[in-house]
Amino acid sequence: MSHLPAQEYLFHYIREMLPANGSLADIIASVLSVSNDSAYRRIRCETALTLDETRLLCENFNLSLDQLLHFNNNSVLFQNSRINGELTFEKFLKDLESQLTAIQHFSQHEIIYLTKDIPLFHTFCFKPFFAFRYFFWMKSIIQHPDFRDKQFSFDCLPKHIEQTGLNITKLYNRFASVELWNTECINSIIFQVEYYREVGFFRSAEDADVLYNSVIESLDHLCRQAEAGAKFLPYENPEYKKNNFQLYYNRIVLADNTIYGKFGNKSVVYLNYDVLNYMQTSNEKFCKDIYEMMQNLIRRSTLISSQNESQRYRFFNEVKQKLNAYKSRR
Repeated sequence: MSHLPAQEYLFHYIREMLPANGSLADIIASVLSVSNDSAYRRIRCETALTLDETRLLCENFNLSLDQLLHFNNNSVLFQNSRINGELTFEKFLKDLESQLTAIQHFSQHEIIYLTKDIPLFHTFCFKPFFAFRYFFWMKSIIQHPDFRDKQFSFDCLPKHIEQTGLNITKLYNRFASVELWNTECINSIIFQVEYYREVGFFRSAEDADVLYNSVIESLDHLCRQAEAGAKFLPYENPEYKKNNFQLYYNRIVLADNTIYGKFGNKSVVYLNYDVLNYMQTSNEKFCKDIYEMMQNLIRRSTLISSQNESQRYRFFNEVKQKLNAYKSRR
């Protein structure tokens, strides 16, 4: 729809983001602090938006000006989400939960996840694994002062953080998604565990074994989801879930963490950096290029969900053997 005049395109974009029962005029009037009659005149393009009004609407509805004005250059505008404060990890999770909640309002959802790590969504259902990741992020990435002199323990995970993580996984499971994995995706968790073991951040060697077992448990559950071609929680019956999951074995490239999403008529790309932080853009050309790159990679990868049982078990056996080899070290 980007061929539309800028103001018409802006309101078309906003209308696509609203729930079915949402009033476009009410929302515009509230954001711009104008009457409903004034909002209607702007929506019908009878009154031109001022630059300040355009900025307010773009900020409120996460639209970049370059996309709105159809700039044709090599510049891409990204929105940055960075954890840089003492208590922002909880906000990071809450923001992720809010974004997934908002996506539900769109009639169509498509997510393609090219990963170099075990995605967050496969972490939250397994408490030892989630607890370690939380502790590692807080101590080694965020460097929160409360964790400076602590050793890892499985009870470090606050109940409300645990519940937020579970809510995020429940939301993610509602959307159709494609994930591209390779056998290197477990390397980062191995590096983190082995580093903590070497510097003495575990209270006992048994704790590292419990953690490795929890990672293996998460991979076993992923394998069950791949077999069913559906996303579900560990205690749920996949027979009652819709087919919404495709898992590919990517042997072509060592990937990065890139997520492409198509929600209604809107495309967005998320690029991960510095472990937890990410940037996002809805730049039309950039999103199209990423989508085409991912489609090319999908064509060259092996589908191991719903079919191809031998390749599926070969993939999961290989990654679990690597984890078990490290688990047996002392």
